[in-house]
Amino acid sequence: MNKISLVEPVRDTARLLRAAPAAKTAVTLTEHIIEVISDSGEGAQRCGQSLGAIAARMGNGIWTVEIIPAEIRPPARSVAGASGNRIRIGTGRITNGGNESDLVVAFNEQVLLGRVRTNELKPDCIILLESMWRENSNPKIVASYVETYDQLVAAGYRVYEIPMERECRKILSDARRGKNMFALGMLCNIYSLDLQLARDQIAIAFGKKDASVVQSNVKLLEAGYDWAEGNLDFKFRIPATRSTEPQIVVNGNTAMALGVLASGMEICAMYPITPATSASHYLSDVFERVGGVVHQAEDEIAACTFAIGASYAGKCAVTITSGPGYSLKQEAIGLAVMGEIPLVVVNVQRGGPSTGQPTKAEQGDLFAAMFGGHGDAPKVVMAPSTIEDCFYSIITARKIAETFNMVVVVLSDANLATSQQPFPRPRFSDAWLAPPVDQSDIAPGQKPYNWHAATGLARRFIPGQSGGEHTLSGLAHDSLSHVAYDPESNEQSIRARSLKLAALQRTLRPPQVFGADKGDLLVIGWGSTKGAIEETVEGLRAEGRKVSSLHLTFLQPLPPGIKAIMQRFKQVMTIEGNWCDSTEDEIIDESNRRHSAVAMLLRSRYLIDVDSWCEVRGQPIKPSTMRQVILRKLRQH
Repeated sequence: MNKISLVEPVRDTARLLRAAPAAKTAVTLTEHIIEVISDSGEGAQRCGQSLGAIAARMGNGIWTVEIIPAEIRPPARSVAGASGNRIRIGTGRITNGGNESDLVVAFNEQVLLGRVRTNELKPDCIILLESMWRENSNPKIVASYVETYDQLVAAGYRVYEIPMERECRKILSDARRGKNMFALGMLCNIYSLDLQLARDQIAIAFGKKDASVVQSNVKLLEAGYDWAEGNLDFKFRIPATRSTEPQIVVNGNTAMALGVLASGMEICAMYPITPATSASHYLSDVFERVGGVVHQAEDEIAACTFAIGASYAGKCAVTITSGPGYSLKQEAIGLAVMGEIPLVVVNVQRGGPSTGQPTKAEQGDLFAAMFGGHGDAPKVVMAPSTIEDCFYSIITARKIAETFNMVVVVLSDANLATSQQPFPRPRFSDAWLAPPVDQSDIAPGQKPYNWHAATGLARRFIPGQSGGEHTLSGLAHDSLSHVAYDPESNEQSIRARSLKLAALQRTLRPPQVFGADKGDLLVIGWGSTKGAIEETVEGLRAEGRKVSSLHLTFLQPLPPGIKAIMQRFKQVMTIEGNWCDSTEDEIIDESNRRHSAVAMLLRSRYLIDVDSWCEVRGQPIKPSTMRQVILRKLRQH
């Protein structure tokens, strides 16, 4: 059992009230990780998101991670049905979800069990547990609750029974619809957050509803705040420094949707799919204000072809999806490659293959994005690494797509999609927008695919331009867009499309090393692992370890200078959220081992022995896990 002081079971509210101290002194912390979990539909996600937003407005660094069950409507009071949010709050900038949780608010004991069994809680974690189940009319539920409660206390967790249902019923009859705001009030008190900011956040969250809804939720918030002040024997304070410039707090999907607006794109075509759908929800609310259109097609293939048609007509369109949807789009993406039509494709990765894990985080789609589809179909592939990157990557993708007349795939993932982080409010720049499409008359003799000999680039023809009439299809063609099966035409067109990647690569800057330029170990990552990798590396460097990291935004083409960077380190390894074999397995050795995706790319490209470590547990990789992996690697040298 953990060596901590245990809280005895609380059988009734009166006993807890008698035990409460008259005054509390807030303990100052540098950071804390809080979870709010419930059955689906009880509002734990909104509670967590609101808590993060309030802390961010106070000047704290935050990173939130949604806890989402795999099923749309999982059974109530089930271990697998936990729904909620994980909020990491710190004094400085927070770049990832962190390690195990310090405090959990649980609306029943079953949703809590899943978090305990997967070791998501610290050994002395504080648990605020809804107590209504102790008095349930069903003896099986009572027995389950009591057994779980006793086990939690015996394991060393600091368990407080909270009569949330009873307290909420004093304000409204359906406590299920207000318990989350009561919990928010408790958390605001526990972490010394500004109550007025919390009221303001409720007004924002429920702004589209009747004023009475806002008022009742504010009452629940205040009730939770007052109850925690009068009944709990602990309180914390996480010092904050308000930013000197305006900040926004959004998740990655919303940031990408904002990027669509800022980039000047006017068409988004998509079919709903987890975890990408919320990007279209946001665009559906605001896109029309700037002349944009969200098209919800009947399926993924139709969404992609609609976007291609819009781009062919002179726009630059985006289609947003996740892994299974990306697979369905691949033949249409090949059409855009063959026709050299600019197109932005966002793939918010989730666990796979097949239906896989719709609500879980993974980085398993890189090879599908680079090499998926038949034939030689070069595409630009890039991956944002922060919530802010999600915004700017869309702007960059649009400019590349139109400059090179190419498909640009942006690989986000479920970790970025649903996580929130504050970043400086973008200041619009005209440079984000591509110049108007050249619709002047086509000069006599100019070809629809007048490929430049060195770069493969050609002027983009728009339907209706005088002198530019031509037929476009997905068939092999020559520079006049005539169907051509002769060897020379086929090879010429493939060569030109490939040269575009090389031309883009010449414009990229070498990636920056985090830490020293040379040392014992270089850790390479991509996508949403950046924050956790750099936090881990920073901690190890403070201990005197000669370890640095490199994070890749462009995966195809790879930027210049990578080989020279790797050669300055004694060992190189990648840390990724996709699969690699472990040599600890009996039948795995270096002759048959599968490396993770980026490790395979680097090994084949630069002929350097790049090791790899991976985790595919459906959740963001923790810095503490990365620390153990890196220390083990350092000991091998």
